[in-house]
Amino acid sequence: MPDLSASITHPANFRDLAANVRSVAIRPHVLFRSDHLGALDASDARQIQSLGVCRVLDFRGVDERAAAACALPQVQVHSLAIEPTIVQVLSALVDAGHRLGEAEVVSHMQDTYRGFVRGSSHRFAEFFRLLLESDAPTVFHCTAGKDRTGFAAALVLHALGATHEEVMHDYLLTNQRLKPPASAWRGLEPHVARVLWGVQPEFLQASLDAIGQDYGGLDAYLREGLGLGPAERERLRALYLR
Repeated sequence: MPDLSASITHPANFRDLAANVRSVAIRPHVLFRSDHLGALDASDARQIQSLGVCRVLDFRGVDERAAAACALPQVQVHSLAIEPTIVQVLSALVDAGHRLGEAEVVSHMQDTYRGFVRGSSHRFAEFFRLLLESDAPTVFHCTAGKDRTGFAAALVLHALGATHEEVMHDYLLTNQRLKPPASAWRGLEPHVARVLWGVQPEFLQASLDAIGQDYGGLDAYLREGLGLGPAERERLRALYLR
């Protein structure tokens, strides 16, 4: 079945979660990951509407949502705010006169991903509760669609049975898709900004290592940290696998 989301270039990081998975048959045109939906024009909105999207799960914080409210009409938007963002953390350092180096940004990114596990699991649990309510075509996103969204996508793909290689491939596609906004470079050296607006295997691996340390593995995290027991995993598969 053709990837109908492939023609959508704005938002730049919009894609069908099923498009790059072969080990399990994820239903196409049901789960989409994206960067934010606050800068859509009428043509962009029509393209996404043509996919049947009626539900949006938004990981952005309060200020992020206020600056770029969802521009997709006639959808139900659920706020699953995760803060502080990595941009907020690094901007505070820059504003205080700190000169950031590339290795330091990588370290902050890894801390952010550990924080998804150790400080925001309740949000990802809520994310799965919403996915379990129905298989309504859904977009889940944050601002750039790479970190909060990337971790969420990794969890969904694992829960549905995708291989680690497929999970990582989907995660790293952001480097091909994302177009950083002009404001991305404010106060940052270009090589530092490139780290901030891309993804690296070490970022996602930091969250997986935290899961291993705290829960013993991804399946235990899904069960104990996110409330996805055998019945919930089976319903997830029934909703989102062919």
